[in-house]
Amino acid sequence: MEPLTTDQLRAMPCVIGIETAAQALGISRTLAYRLAKENRFPCRVIRIASTYRVPRADLERVLGMADHDPPPGDPAEP
Repeated sequence: MEPLTTDQLRAMPCVIGIETAAQALGISRTLAYRLAKENRFPCRVIRIASTYRVPRADLERVLGMADHDPPPGDPAEP
């Protein structure tokens, strides 16, 4: 599975599935679920019933993307 590009990640919704977050991090789906269950996932995980969701902003911070480049289509701040 190919890791996600910066543009692909930034085009996603505010909250993404753990499998997509795993892809962005370059880790396996199995490892992502194990880390989430052990509260060791590298960013915040929101559990809703049996579903795991990851805030995209938290994932961007872990990947070092936060506050560097504006998302596509957003004007740069002066």
